[in-house]
Formats: sequence, C-alpha cells, structure tokens
Amino acid sequence: MASCSERFGDSVDRGVAGAFSHVGAYVGSNPKRTLALSILVTALCGIGFLNWTTENRPEELWVPQGTKAQVEETAYLSFFPRTARFNTMIVRPDSTGPNILDKTYLEQIMMMHKEIETRLSKTDEIEYDFLDLCVKTGGTCASSVEGVCGCLVSSILRQWNYDLATLQADASIIETVNSYGSRADLEAILGNAVFDENDQIVSAEALSLSYFLADRSIIENGGDTDPINEAWEEEVFLNVIEDVAPTSFPSIEMDYLSSRSFNDEFGGAISGDLLFVQVSYFISFLFLGATLGKLKCGTGSRWTMALGALFMVVLSTGAGFGLSSGFGLFFGPVHSLLPFILLGIGVDDAFVIVNAFNRERKVRRSEENNAAIAKRSASALARAGASITVTSLTDLVAFAISSSSALPALSSFCGYAAICIFFLWFFAATFFSAAMVLDERRQRDNRRECLVCVSRKGEAEDEVFQEGLISKYFRNYHAPAILSKPGKVITLLAFAGLLAFGVFGALNLTVEDSERNFLPQDSYIVDYVDAADKYFPDQGVALAFVFEGSSNIYASRQSLAELETRLEGKSTAPPYIAEPVSEEAYRNVMYGLSQYLVSEGTSQIGNVALGEDGWPTTESDFVLTVANYTSFSGPGSRYAQDVSFSEAGTQTIEAFKVESEYVKLLKTRRGEQIDDAEKLIDAMDSTRDMVNKWDDLPSAFPYSDKFLAVEGFKIIRQELFVNVGLAIIAVGVIVFFTVASLVTAIVITLNVAFCIIEILGFMWAVGIVIDSVSVINIVLAVGLSVDYSAHVGHCFMVKGGTDKNRRALESLADIGAAVLSGATSTFLAVVVLLFSSSYVFSILSKQFALTVVLGVLHGLVLLPVVLSILGPKPFSSAEDPELEDKKATARTDNIQGEEASSEESSKQEEEMEA
Repeated sequence: MASCSERFGDSVDRGVAGAFSHVGAYVGSNPKRTLALSILVTALCGIGFLNWTTENRPEELWVPQGTKAQVEETAYLSFFPRTARFNTMIVRPDSTGPNILDKTYLEQIMMMHKEIETRLSKTDEIEYDFLDLCVKTGGTCASSVEGVCGCLVSSILRQWNYDLATLQADASIIETVNSYGSRADLEAILGNAVFDENDQIVSAEALSLSYFLADRSIIENGGDTDPINEAWEEEVFLNVIEDVAPTSFPSIEMDYLSSRSFNDEFGGAISGDLLFVQVSYFISFLFLGATLGKLKCGTGSRWTMALGALFMVVLSTGAGFGLSSGFGLFFGPVHSLLPFILLGIGVDDAFVIVNAFNRERKVRRSEENNAAIAKRSASALARAGASITVTSLTDLVAFAISSSSALPALSSFCGYAAICIFFLWFFAATFFSAAMVLDERRQRDNRRECLVCVSRKGEAEDEVFQEGLISKYFRNYHAPAILSKPGKVITLLAFAGLLAFGVFGALNLTVEDSERNFLPQDSYIVDYVDAADKYFPDQGVALAFVFEGSSNIYASRQSLAELETRLEGKSTAPPYIAEPVSEEAYRNVMYGLSQYLVSEGTSQIGNVALGEDGWPTTESDFVLTVANYTSFSGPGSRYAQDVSFSEAGTQTIEAFKVESEYVKLLKTRRGEQIDDAEKLIDAMDSTRDMVNKWDDLPSAFPYSDKFLAVEGFKIIRQELFVNVGLAIIAVGVIVFFTVASLVTAIVITLNVAFCIIEILGFMWAVGIVIDSVSVINIVLAVGLSVDYSAHVGHCFMVKGGTDKNRRALESLADIGAAVLSGATSTFLAVVVLLFSSSYVFSILSKQFALTVVLGVLHGLVLLPVVLSILGPKPFSSAEDPELEDKKATARTDNIQGEEASSEESSKQEEEMEA
C-alpha cells in the first residue's frame, strides 16, 4: 500500500501533468493564436514603461535604507547643503627632475593654471569661465582678494597670487613656500615633501591643484545633473589637461579627477562592455541552432527555433521590465545584466521542451497530421511542464526573497528578476511551445526554414526519434561509470573534498570596499587614485563633527575651542582620527575665532565688548561676532562654510562643524592596496561612541560621506548569508511541492546547498569578495544550480521500476543532454564576458562560470549517485524502462516490417510491369 507521501506525490504529479497537458493541447491546436496572444501580453505589460524611472545616485542604490548614516546625512545636509564640485590634479615633474618646487616646473604649472582660469565653456549659447562658476570666498591668496583669489582654489600657487610675473620675480622660491603654513599644512598639498631638521621644506615630488565650482545640480531621471558645471569640466578642465598640457607644458605630468569623471568612466565601462552581451547572444544563437537540431540548414535543422528561444527571452524581458516599471521599481546600472541572466535561464527551458517534443514522437513525421502534433504537444508539455515549473518557481522565489533586501539596488534588481522569470516560464509554455508546433508542422511538410511556404525537393526526415550522441554518451559511458560501485565511492569522496574546501573558503570570505574595482583598469581615475596613494599616503577620509543649538554652543564656547584635546592620540587605534596638527587635518571655527579675539579683538568684526574669558558677553553679541568673522570679507572667511545661521538672519547659530579626518585605513590584499573595510567599520562605530560620551558639549553627531558605504559593509555579509539561507529553504519547500517527494526534495536541497558552499569557497580562491555585485550573483547562483539538479531529480521520479541504478541511468539518458546543453550555452556566453574590463561583468562571468561548472557536476554526477542509493519509489504513473524498451523495439520492428513490405510490393510491381 502506498504511503501518504507517495499518494501526495502521485496527486501532485497527475495535477501538474494534467494542467500542462491542457495548455499543450490548446497551444498545439492554436499555435498562431498563441503567438499573437503572447505578443499582446508583452504589449500590454509595456504600458508600465509610462512609469519608467531610473536611479543612478550611489546613496540611493547601495546604502541600506533607514540607517543611522542616512539620518546623519539628512541632518548634515539640512545645515550644510552641498555647495561645490571639485576638480583636482596631482602634478609631478617629468623624468628629468625630482623636485616639483623648481621654478621651471612652477612656471609651467602657473601657465597651465592660467589656461584653466581663462578658457571658456558654453552651455545653452552662454559662455562661462572659472570666475563665473567658482565657489566664492573672502580670499585664498597670500596678499590679494581680487580675481581668482576670490575663488576657492587650493594650491601652493596662492603664494604668488596665481600670477606668473610675481612667481618669475621671486628670487627665493623655497622661502616663499615655507611661509605657506606649518609642516602639516605643506604636507597636505605637497606630495612626499622633504624637510630639514628645522621643519623647513627642501623639496617635493608632486603638488596638488584643486578647483571648486559652486554646485548648480538638479535631480533629473533619478540622477544628479549639473549641465553648466559639467560642460566647464569637459571643455576646460579636462581639455586643458588631456589635449593642451602634453604639448604646451611637456615638463610636467598630471593625474587628475573631476566631479564628472565617475559618471563618465562608470557609465563608459558598462556601456562599452554591452557589446560583449551582444556577442554572448550571438554565440548562444549559434549553439542553440547547432544543438536543437541538425547543424546543416536543411532536413532536421532547427535554426528557426534558435531564434524563437532568443525571441522568447526578448518577450520576457520586455514584459518583465514593463510590469516592474508599472509596479514602481526603479531601473539601476546593474539591471543591465538582466537580459544576459534571463538568456541563461531561458535557454535551459528551451532545451527541456525540445527534448520532450522529440521523445514524445513515437511515429514517423509523415504519419502525423495537425491533430497528432497537437496531441504530442500536450504530452510533451505534460512531460516538461513540471520540470520547468520547479526550476522557474525556485528561481522566482530566490529572487523574490532577496527583493526584501535593505539595499535598494539589490531589492529592485531582484524584483525585476523575479517578474521577468515568471514571464520566462509563461512564454516557454506558450510562445516557445507554439513556435515548436509550427516548426514540427514545417518539418513534416518538408518546408524550408526561412521560406516556409517553399517545399524542399528532397525527402523529409521521416524516422522515429532516436537518441542523439550526448544521450548515448550518458547511457553508455557516463552513467555506467559513476553508478558502478567504485564510481560511487570515488564520486562521494571527491565531492566530500569539494565541500570541505568550500566550507574553508566560505569562512574566509571577507567584506571589502570594492569601489575602486568598478573602474576600468585603463581609466585615468585609477591613475589618480594610485598617485594619491603614492604621493599623499597620509590623507584619509574626511570627517566632520556637527554641534547644534545656538545657546548651547555659546555656553560651551571655550570647550568647543579646545576640542582638539579630545581628538589627540586617537590615530593608531579606533576611532583612527588623524592628529589635529594642521588646517587640512583639523579646522575649528571656534579655535580660529578664539585666537583672533586674543590677538585682534573685535574692532573689525562688530566691535562688541569682551568678557574676562575673552569672549563676547552675550549670546547675541557672540552670534554677531561669529557672523562677521566668517563672512566672505571677514578675517575668518575660510570658515564661511562651517557655520549654519537661521534663515531669518544671523540671530541664532543653528549648527557649526569641526572638520577633521581619519588616517588612511588601507591594507594589502593579494598584492594590492585596498581600503580596510573592517577598520572603517570600527572607526565609524568608535567615533559615534566617542561623540555620545561628550555629555558636557552641545548635542552633536559625526558625519562622513564614507559612512553611507560603511553602513553597507556592516550588513552586506549578513544580507548574503540570510538571503542565500532563506532562498535554499524556499527551494526545499518548492521542490517538495513540485517534485512531490520528501526524500527527493531533501536530496536536491542539500545538493544545491553544498553547491552554493563550494561556490563561496571558490569565490575566495579566485579573489572575489563580498560586495554588492557578488551578493546579487550568489542569489542568482541558487536559482541556476537548482535548475541543473531539479530536472534530474524530477526525471528520476518519473522513471519506473525497482532498480534505482537503472532509473538514474535512464534519467541521465533522458534529461542529461538537455541539462548539459543548457549549461554549455550559458558557459559559452560567460566565456566572452571574462574578457570584459567592467568589474560588474567580470565578476558576473566568474561567478556564472563557477555556478555552471559546479552546478552541472552536482546535477549530473553527484545527484544521480545519491539518488541511486537513497532515491524513493517512482510515481505510480511512471513507466518501467524495460517496458518502454519493449514498446520501442516493437515500434522499430513494425517500422522495419512496413519498410520490408513496401520494398516487396515495389519489387512485385516492377516484375508485373516487366
């Protein structure tokens, strides 16, 4: 008597097979109507494109929503909105000399600066120069506030008021340079500076030159755009460096960076490599055409179906993108990977359906009318439907679970993927099957593929289906080898070793800041970052301490002026804050004001009375003094951006900030210097803890642009393992309800889990770290690896008999060719992307290759061995392979008899005619 589990399995099998049989019967009887309805569904879903939105801002893509860093950023920007775009360069001598402070080099740099200062850009027929666009300050030069000296420019050239004649007239260059400021100030703008025993500069290998433009950005199509400044950056700053400087100023070399550089280089990297995706589609087409039917275009070829499979992916992509947009999901940069991912999944379904159509052809093509082909369509989809359903449903749920991610880019990407996979499943059962029916009719009528109305003169292929070379390989070589007793032992030991390696590698996987990797290796930004590491190794991440409340700030004015005492000695351990020894590493308006009041009083900044403590005696006088001191024309104009006054005037101070920085937190990994993510997390957390302990100071919070990314570092490892764990659990549940066997579901789920662990291990081995890209791809790996195992597991359940070895062999002979062909087409497409310079595509290709190789090994080697040992009884509807062999033999004998009878009749006719 069948157990409860077996009865449940039989019921599910009959229900799924029956449902798909009805679908197949309708499609087989109405293929053209089905094609039209499929296209109509895509068009209706395309209405969602009216709600199409894109998102390119990193803070809206890769920053966990609702984090403390977001709250801090919102508060910070409410007080200190972004007001500037930066354009910077590191200038060094050519190979003829080591000291950038030689007058010859400085003169060339000054002339290059003049080109940048005076050249014009054009936007909407209006011309702009740097003075029109710069951030205005009270003066950044040694002895002038006119012209460019009224703009925010950071460079040693300010010592000569950015004037070539003044520089040329200077007879003591080094003395002028030393008057710039302290040793720390000079080290901030001069690379690898050399000082004597009196801390006087002697030489430097490089200098930095930075220009700041007033921000004019607007949000458009999910991204920040600033057309006026972007035009100046391209037509002036970048043009002078890239086109003018090499010929006009040959003695100096530059590494440079502009605010527009990131968008230019990131977008260019992905857009340029989209060509690889197109090549991947072409390779997939060639492989599909060569394996779905005969290679030579003629009798038995299926090149039209290869196009049909690709068009199925296109329809799924269009419908999925449209519906996703209609649901309000945004489209981000990483979403451009989806057409390629859908290709890998869709091709697999195409092979399974074609295999089912082939195996259900029990008679000659010439004996099939349209009704017989419709009946074969019903039985083929009944055979393949459960298989493509379990794989599609597991893929869909794996992505649906990850769509709840706290990372917006990952959430939106997985939402898009889940919807597109639903349409892949839908169009595989409808559009592709309908195309298959029409192609079967074409082959029966011996019509050409492209000119379907034209019949061939030669004879049509008119044989009963016979297994191909790959199926024969699985039947005669592969299955006997792994299912023998020695083969099973070797297989289990080999995979145990793989699993052990996977566990070791997975435990050693680390979260890293991979921001640099997103840049193509030939990008000038990479050269700039390398130059910054080489010439300015001590410059770290910017940090600000924001203090709120006018009354509290006034009450704590002296303690705030002495804040550096609380930051000293914290550079070698968390929070890793740089020593406050220079204007670049520490800038505090309260300290600057206190020093000014001691030396100059208030005669030039409001002339208010000072108390015994050296500060204004009332809060209102204090606010007035701060406002006058930090005005653009005041003595403290360098602090103008550090104080936020109330909108009603200067009656209160809403907040002020103290600028600081972290030491450079780097580590060496595989011979390359990268940011140390673990130390960045420790630095952020320790800084917050430190500020929370300042009970005697006004309400305060720390802020750094880097905190947004660091918050992502904190949760992304958890995101990886939680999402993958939930996806694998969901896979187990879905496989149970679709394969309808508890034992088979457990075996498949464990097989997939082991495969994922091994993928994680090999990720560590090839140098892939945990980041936003690898997390997306590992979720995808769950779905793909399920595909390879679920097909074999389901096929094992529909193979009858009591001999588990025979059932495993028949499963491999039946579905193995389709699984291997689907995996091979995906792998061939991936091989192309291995040559990509884009980090996104490069990581995708490596992880895809790992997933395909390990997934196929688990599905076609380990799983059959385990099922041959632990596999449950087949469904009651399963037919014994021996009985199928007898029927096949009978059909063959019948056909041979008919052929012999036909030949005998022909001979008799010939004799009678003679």
